[in-house]
Amino acid sequence: MLIESFQNEKVNYITKLLTDNRFRKKSDVFAVEGQQENERAQTFGFEPVEFFICENIFQKEIPKGKIHFVSEKVYEKIAYRGSSEGIIGIYNTKTSDLLSFAPKKDSTIIIVEGVEKPGNLGAILRSCEAFGIDALIVSDGKTDFYNPNVIRSSVGCLFGMNVFQADNEETIEFLNKNGYQIYTTIMDESSQDLYTRDFKEKSAVVFGTEHSGLSEFWINKGKNTLIPMSGSIDSLNLSNAVAITCYETLRQKKS
Repeated sequence: MLIESFQNEKVNYITKLLTDNRFRKKSDVFAVEGQQENERAQTFGFEPVEFFICENIFQKEIPKGKIHFVSEKVYEKIAYRGSSEGIIGIYNTKTSDLLSFAPKKDSTIIIVEGVEKPGNLGAILRSCEAFGIDALIVSDGKTDFYNPNVIRSSVGCLFGMNVFQADNEETIEFLNKNGYQIYTTIMDESSQDLYTRDFKEKSAVVFGTEHSGLSEFWINKGKNTLIPMSGSIDSLNLSNAVAITCYETLRQKKS
C-alpha cells in the first residue's frame, strides 16, 4: 500500500518523532534518515522497527522488516533533511550505563560539559569516531542523543560510539576510579600546550561551552591544557577544538 495522504496517521507519527523531543523520548524510538545512516544503525546493532521508503528516490535493496512505501510528496513532507535518499528508518533506543564501560589500557575519553547545540554534538561525535576516541561523555548535557540534527551532523557516527550521559560527580568518580589522567581546558596561567601532554596512557580531556567554558566544578580537577594559537582570537569553535585534540591523541599513539 502506498501512503499518499498527508493526513495519514503514520505521516503524523513520523513527523512528531522528527520534530518533538518529548514525544521521541516518551516513545523510546527515534528516526534515522539517509542510506549511510540507516546502514550504520543496523551495523552497530540498533533494532529497526519499521521503514518509510520512497521507491522513486531510494536506489538500493529494500531492507528487511516492516516497510511503508510513500509517495514523493509525502516523503518531502516527512523528511527532516532536504535530501536523504528516500529512506527513513525507525529504531528502538538503547540505554547506556557509564559504570558498565570497561576502558582499554590506553583509553582516551572526551568529555563535553553542558553542550546544547545538536549540530555541535554531532560534529564532535564524528571527530571522536574518526580519531579512535574510546568514549564520549556528555556531562550535565541538555541534548537528546537521538535528535535528528545529532544523527545528521555525525553522519551516523553516533551509532558506533560509546556515548554516555552523566553528571559531573558521576563523571569524575568514573575517571578517578579507572585511573585516567585528566586534562581540563580552563584559561589559566598554569596551562600547557596540548602537544606537550602525554596521551599514550589513559587520558580524558574535558571541554566546556563556547560561551562560558568549564564550570567551577572542574577547577583543580585536572591539568590545564590549551591548543596553542598565533592569531588574535583566543578561542575556537567547540567542535573544532575537540577535533584538533582527538587528532593529537591519535598522532601520539601512532608515533
